[in-house]
Amino acid sequence: MKLNERSLAFYATCDSPADNAGFLYKRGERHTAYHRRWFVLKGNMLFYFEERDSREPVGVIVLEGCNVELCDAAENYAFAIRFGGTKSRTYVLAAENQAAMESWVKSLSRASFDYMRLVVRELEKQLQEMSQGLAGACAGSREPPGLWKPKPSGLEESRERLPALPAILPKENGCAVWNNVLGADRLPDNSGCAGHDEEGSPRPPPLPPRRRVSSGEAAAVAHGTSTFCRLHEQYSREVAQLRQDWQQRQRGPRP
Repeated sequence: MKLNERSLAFYATCDSPADNAGFLYKRGERHTAYHRRWFVLKGNMLFYFEERDSREPVGVIVLEGCNVELCDAAENYAFAIRFGGTKSRTYVLAAENQAAMESWVKSLSRASFDYMRLVVRELEKQLQEMSQGLAGACAGSREPPGLWKPKPSGLEESRERLPALPAILPKENGCAVWNNVLGADRLPDNSGCAGHDEEGSPRPPPLPPRRRVSSGEAAAVAHGTSTFCRLHEQYSREVAQLRQDWQQRQRGPRP
């Protein structure tokens, strides 16, 4: 792999955020001595410097096709970066404490593009399953257009529960009689309001008590009726006589 040294140096020291940074002890390739170096992880590239304020990195490790695992070494809190292949180099690093070691192992294990590709595939799979679940739930909640009916309102429901009234109410003395319709056998409600029955249906207003006519009042009504008839006949005769006289005056005297 060919790398541009200037581009790598600029990328290592630029202001772009680092995934992890800190001091680690690096074991040499030829000599087994450990050297304290400043490490900076950006993406899948692990840069290491001689000092924290160094302008250029000493080296870089491309974290592709490798495994990060703990190892036994002279230093405590050691871990290794192993690449596949017989001639590949193994980098042995050591942290200053347990927390730093766990943080570096975790960050380095997730730095490769292979790991990111697996994460993206898993997220896409979860998103597809969620989309299918939502689509199935929406399809199950829908009803065929021909079977859908609007929910009746409270007023319509109360109208449906009202008892059916006859087309022509029976009359008594020229007035409609409510006692002859359905439910007339119920006792009148003396509470002063119509209210509702046990099923929640509105009831008709309470009926006033019927007035019973006494014998004296009946005789008075009969007498008044006969008096009216006599007066009607008398005035009819007078009107007929006046009309006859008027017609004779119009004709004039006979010759």
